[in-house]
Order: sequence, then structure tokens, then C-alpha cells
Amino acid sequence: MSHTHSITESGGIPALVNVNESLRIASSGRVRSASFLAERAPATVSHLVRSAFICGCVLAVLSLGWTVPSAQAQAGDLQKFFEEYKIGAKDLLEIRVFGLDELNTTTRVSEDGTISLPLLGQVVVAGLTKGVVEEKLSTLLEARYLKNAQVTVFIKEYQSRRVAVVGAVKNPGTYELLGRQTVIQILSQAGGLTESAGTELFILRESRSGLSARLDVDLEKLLVEGNTRLNVPLYPNDVVNVPIDKPITIYVFGQVRNPGALQVKKSKGITLLQAIAQAGGTTDRASKSGITIKKKDELGREVKVTVNLNDILKGKRQDVPMEDGYVVYVPESLF
Repeated sequence: MSHTHSITESGGIPALVNVNESLRIASSGRVRSASFLAERAPATVSHLVRSAFICGCVLAVLSLGWTVPSAQAQAGDLQKFFEEYKIGAKDLLEIRVFGLDELNTTTRVSEDGTISLPLLGQVVVAGLTKGVVEEKLSTLLEARYLKNAQVTVFIKEYQSRRVAVVGAVKNPGTYELLGRQTVIQILSQAGGLTESAGTELFILRESRSGLSARLDVDLEKLLVEGNTRLNVPLYPNDVVNVPIDKPITIYVFGQVRNPGALQVKKSKGITLLQAIAQAGGTTDRASKSGITIKKKDELGREVKVTVNLNDILKGKRQDVPMEDGYVVYVPESLF
């Protein structure tokens, strides 16, 4: 069972964008390595890295006209994420024991939430913060092998917090969620939209109850109008789907200034008046009362429809929606 929700201006999505939401826009894919440096560097270097991080992010956000919290608050958000992040399956950990290089190792958390370490064997780490894991490993080593063991844990890959991006993006795939991130950030990581992208994207999200929900986001309002309320926060295991908008082809011939084929996105649509306008408009010798539209019915048979363009222009009849493969012919006037 699934539920669909359309995200609108009144949808209640917070408009305020913090540094974590702007990281990937500013750093273009370098967030993981930079945040990793910020996490493991000494205090002074870590401060410099985070400061540089924030400056780039603030510039990126200001260029979009968004409101930016203070740099101190943003740095605190990032640091808080590192401190409170709970390790999960598939995360890649680097374990270092001070003074004992032979115990240093890089290991990935297994599906059952454990890691395998020299001397200690299998140790459960899932659901624990890196600080708690450091204390746990130190305690285990002190109980059997060392005195005053000093263990440091670095999270090299946040594989348990990932989101998938599919459809009309340049680099579809799965991406890490560092901190609180949004639709714009993940689209930026995926290389942006392709020319075949539609006017909406869908966020597929599974709840704890197992029910799936779909959030619809209007891309034009988000990216063109800059409505940050549509910049929806993402959660682990979300799937961002940008549907491919198939182009349709209309053919306009006869007494128009630029006869030939026209291509438009299916989601945008096009009418008879619009098709003729895109073909340069009618010539002085055109007969507006005898325009024919050739199309095929459900059985594949050719059907001809005659339309008086003047009636449409005067509002006497509705404009005619065009579909893929329609052929419009504007005849020459006999007078």
C-alpha cells in the first residue's frame, strides 16, 4: 500500500537551509573526504577545515538567495552529526590503537552489526556512536592485553545512510547522507538534471510499518522559482526518482514561415496555435479556415480533422491539443 503527497508552498517544509544542506552544492562531491578530514584532524586543523567548509557553503546558499544561519551554528550542526551518528551495517571503519600499529585495521561493519578485529574477534558496534565504540574497544583491550589502551575510530564511509537517485540525472546511483541533506543537494551530487528530465520528481520513502509513501516535488517551482519550501529533507534509504519526460514530435507544413518538425516535452504539451506559432506563424497566403490535422485513431487508421483557426482565435472553439505524430497542414488561400 502506498500514499502520495504533493509538496506545495504550504506544505510546511522548513525553508531554512543549514550548512549540511549546502555542503554538496558548494563542494561538488568532495563532502565525504572533506568531512572525514574535519573529523579526524587535530583541533586546529579541524577548525580550519570546518571554517573553509562553511565559507564555501554560505557563498553557495547566498547565490541562491536563501537565508543562512550563523557560521557557528552551522559548524555545531556538522560536529553534532559526527558525534551523534550511530554506526550501521556496511559502514567502513578505520580502527587505530596508539602505539600498536599491528592492531590498526580498516574494516566494514557486517550485516549483523559486527566488526572483526585482531585479538578481539567479533565485536558488536551497530547502533553505537564512534565515541562509545572507542570506549568499548579500549575496555576490551585493557581487560585482556593492554594498560591504558587508546583507541581511535574514524568513519570512512557512511554506507548505512544512503539515498538512491534514479532517472533523468547525469550520474544516477547511491549517495551518502552526511547530516541533514535535501533534494537540491542530492541532485547536485548526481550531476544535475538531464535535458530529458520532467517537471516533477518523486521521493519514494518506506516507513517503519512497511508502508511506502511518495512525495511529489514540482521541479520548476523548486529550481526556477527558488521555492525553498520544496527543498525536502531526505532520509536514509529514500529513492529520488526523476522521471524521463519523453519528447513528442509534431509536423507543421504548408503556408507557415518555418515548416518542419517540432519537438516538445510531453509534460509541457502543445496546442495547434502554439505549434503554428513555433513554425513561424502563417504566411500572407495561408487559408486559416481550412487547416487539416492528420492523426491515427486507436486502431492505427489515419483520421483527418479540419479546423478553422479563426474560430480558435476568436474564442468560438477551444484550441486543439497536439499529440505525438500529429501532422498539421496549412493550405494556401485561393483568393
